[in-house]
Amino acid sequence: MSVDVEELEPAEQLELIEKLWESLSKHPENVPLTDAQRAELDRRLDDLERTGPVEIPWEEVQNRIRNQNP
Repeated sequence: MSVDVEELEPAEQLELIEKLWESLSKHPENVPLTDAQRAELDRRLDDLERTGPVEIPWEEVQNRIRNQNP
């Protein structure tokens, strides 16, 4: 069965993306990374190990979202 993605409604396209993402997330080791992506992930993990997780109060998250320019 072949589907032309362009013919799907936006909601159907999003549903398809969600199903694909769920399928890929079951085996993340099979998702190829570029050298740059791997380096960035390594950098972020190093930062996390060095400084620990950064917590932001929920109120601050809400304020940041509300104050973003569209």
